[in-house]
Amino acid sequence: MENPEITDLCKEIIFSNFFNIHVKSLRNYLIYKFGNQEQAEDLTQEAFIKLWQNCSDVPIAKAKSYIYTIATNSSLNVIAHEKVKLNYKNNNAHSDRSYESPEFILEEKQFKDKLLTAIDNLNETQRVAFLMHRIDGKKYAEIAGELNISVKAVEKRIHLALVELRKEFEHFK
Repeated sequence: MENPEITDLCKEIIFSNFFNIHVKSLRNYLIYKFGNQEQAEDLTQEAFIKLWQNCSDVPIAKAKSYIYTIATNSSLNVIAHEKVKLNYKNNNAHSDRSYESPEFILEEKQFKDKLLTAIDNLNETQRVAFLMHRIDGKKYAEIAGELNISVKAVEKRIHLALVELRKEFEHFK
């Protein structure tokens, strides 16, 4: 049996040592993988914050895997959100709005803002699956392969994301 003194991440000295050992390699991994140093530093900090918040649930043997998974998923969420913004910008950059009323334009902007906020408010697993399907156009099997989950899990995540989004937009029927 392992010594609880050595495996208790909730103890500040153990967490601090773990942080000091792994922070640089995680940050570098994110820089190499996603190419943005500022984002890598932010996501590295977020990963360690989540580890600290869940320290009693994460055994030290799995902590390294935990922070890398959290950081990678967070990066993918940021990229997916950027794709949404870029697609919106590209699809709406050339539209002629001279015939639309100012009220319509304002209402459309409010709707789009609310939609982006609603997508941001989805839990991480639902948001990732939803955006991979709706924005990247990936099939459920492709998503399942990339996320290392079953096709049924992907179906459920996307279904729950749609249910949450419908709740936000009930009055637009």
